[in-house]
Amino acid sequence: MTETVVGTDWQGWQDSWDRQQEWYMPDREERFRVMLDMVEALVGTEPRVLDLACGTGSISDRLLKRFPKAVSVGVDLDPALLAIAGGHFAGDDRVTLVRADLKDPRWTEALPHDSYDAVLTATALHWMHTGPLRGLYGQLGGLVREGGVFMNADHMPEGDTPRIDAAERAFRHARQDEAKAAGALDWSAWWEKAAADPVLAGPTAERFEIYGEHADGDTPSVTWHCEVLRESGFGEARAVWRSPSDALVLGLK
Repeated sequence: MTETVVGTDWQGWQDSWDRQQEWYMPDREERFRVMLDMVEALVGTEPRVLDLACGTGSISDRLLKRFPKAVSVGVDLDPALLAIAGGHFAGDDRVTLVRADLKDPRWTEALPHDSYDAVLTATALHWMHTGPLRGLYGQLGGLVREGGVFMNADHMPEGDTPRIDAAERAFRHARQDEAKAAGALDWSAWWEKAAADPVLAGPTAERFEIYGEHADGDTPSVTWHCEVLRESGFGEARAVWRSPSDALVLGLK
């Protein structure tokens, strides 16, 4: 568990992260709602969940508010986001936080359980290239129990509709510019704020040593994700939610 500091407004940092992410994804809560609907439909209301690349714990926060008897293991490498998660969930024994690198083939050894009812992730795995991501999916095939689910909500452009994609991108960027002019923080501004905070300054500096300004990965299509999930031992896989640029893919063991 990440060490926490008494007196820091961890709820404020959690809310700030959510608002920053919503600047990019106004439909962020909708994808979380569908994700949790499918958790309930397929594994019930008391699941053991692995919150993969958990960041500040946005998925775990919504999971536990909806399913109070659930338990969640959050895993991430980012020390700053884990510090916020640790502060936010301090004293909640339903949450365990693990620091591990998903690119390390032995990362699963740091987990407290061998299997999970659901593995959930959102807007995180696009920083991995397809080779390591394929390997990660193979590992998840062994972590999700039979009848369990994996869900990944992320950028998944199809790439065969260039005019539609260009129009959607221009519209989205124009809307983001309006929100930024009204005071919304983008990614860079949020991290500048974190770097200026006396508690988060150290973890933020360490974070940028690990990742640089932004991780450089791939954004394969829904079709690619579904094919690789099936190759990894999932009996069924398909998108259960879509936006013009993103999708929520579900794999069922």
